[in-house]
Amino acid sequence: MATPYEKLILDRTTSTQDEVWARFDSTPLLVAARSQTRGRGRSGARWSNAPRALAASLGFRPHWPASSWPRLTLVAGVAALRALGDRGWDITLKWPNDLVRGSLKLGGLLTEASGDTVVAGWGANLFWPDAPEGTGALLDSDPGPEAGVEIAERWAGEFLSLLAGEPGDWPRDEYRRRCSTLGRPVTWVPDGTGKAVEISMDGGLVVDTETGRRTLTSAAVTEVRDRGSSR
Repeated sequence: MATPYEKLILDRTTSTQDEVWARFDSTPLLVAARSQTRGRGRSGARWSNAPRALAASLGFRPHWPASSWPRLTLVAGVAALRALGDRGWDITLKWPNDLVRGSLKLGGLLTEASGDTVVAGWGANLFWPDAPEGTGALLDSDPGPEAGVEIAERWAGEFLSLLAGEPGDWPRDEYRRRCSTLGRPVTWVPDGTGKAVEISMDGGLVVDTETGRRTLTSAAVTEVRDRGSSR
């Protein structure tokens, strides 16, 4: 049975994350906007949306223990790919929170928590004919103003369905299959280089380094990129 949720669809807002934080009560709440002016990414980075974009945030109270919340961003990424369906067949997930096609970033996920509440956000470029260097879009033609809202609603349904299970049931294998970070030499901020070899059960990135194997957590690492890449 699908988890019920409330939804609010806006033409324009500063940030869907902020809208959810201001409005959330107890029932899961999806806020989707056709445009946002101050979307933010991980570590407070500014997120710039394409002319045709998806901006959505979902507030909820997980029944999972807080110790398992670091994997929520990864689960949200799997839900995003499922929501895209056939449109997302060539899109991959860059650990921990980006959607990419090849070397082009298409969107990102953000998970914030306070007390017993989590707000997960998703921003993605749907169509951007003159995108900045290093940035791409999900679609090659303009899908119209309602496409982002429709995808956001499918994402919320997929995400809540995955969260209805237990933490150990999260779709780790599905994430690993769609994770373009695995198998690549990577560097990370603040202080390391290695080869990404696995996704841990807790959602960490397992890397082989010159001094041995270690697991990176999104809380301790501010950026991971392919070795030799400028992004």
